[in-house]
Amino acid sequence: MTTLKGKTLFITGASRGIGLAIAKRAARDGANIAIAAKSAEPHKHLPGTIYTAAEEVEAAGGKALPLVCDIRFEDQVQAAVDATIDKFGGIDICVNNASAISLTGTEATAMKRWDLMHQINARGTFLTSKACIPHLKKAENPHVLMLSPPLDMSPKWFGGHVAYTMAKFGMSMCVLGMAEEFKNDSIAFNALWPRTAIATAAVKFALGGEAMMEISRTVDILSDAAHMIFTKSSKEFTGNFIIDDTFLFENGVTDFEQYRVDPTKKLAPDFFVPDSSVPPPGVAETIAAGMLG
Repeated sequence: MTTLKGKTLFITGASRGIGLAIAKRAARDGANIAIAAKSAEPHKHLPGTIYTAAEEVEAAGGKALPLVCDIRFEDQVQAAVDATIDKFGGIDICVNNASAISLTGTEATAMKRWDLMHQINARGTFLTSKACIPHLKKAENPHVLMLSPPLDMSPKWFGGHVAYTMAKFGMSMCVLGMAEEFKNDSIAFNALWPRTAIATAAVKFALGGEAMMEISRTVDILSDAAHMIFTKSSKEFTGNFIIDDTFLFENGVTDFEQYRVDPTKKLAPDFFVPDSSVPPPGVAETIAAGMLG
């Protein structure tokens, strides 16, 4: 399968950033997109709502269903899934993109922030997947994708922000467990993670402004990788923890300059990329030493 034409994607946090990019890439094929996010009104720092996202999806060639949905609440998730079924007749792909971040140490992490990260990242991913699974079982080539990192238990990923790491790894543990649990149902569960920082409004706001954007890759690297994942056989491609550029290279992509915001500046490496992960030829020289944070 090389196209997502006619497929229905349920994407959390799709009002902007990576989620919206994945939605628009699928829309170019003629896919249906359920945009499940909280952003009914513009955020004071972050542009985009579910309604502006729907306009962009339809402009790209897809069909959109904007859904106000806070994935911390079971009734809202179930209502959003039900509305998707009513509108499009099924769900082929579930994308767990919604996430919360607080890069704080233990003493500096307010428990309400701990709760928020775990409610959205780990619990929200589990809940959304759970609600979609009965419908995915009926799909021809069902996929669930988590925007979460490989399960690398190196202390360096925990020491600076144990609460955030626990919450993100909770998403990845869903991949590990659900891929095994639902392999006989032929539902693929995979995780996708960027090797470098990605230029989104959230990164600009939370991690360093315009200067951070300049040392990042565009969202297109993740939307291209996600599209390739979704077009693979769900029976054969499951339980993988994917680093974006390595996966793209393995699938024939050789030009990674196209994804750099500013080719004159070295890229900022992202959290959670294992030391054992080998970048494609020529990419290592474009990435700065060290890691975010």
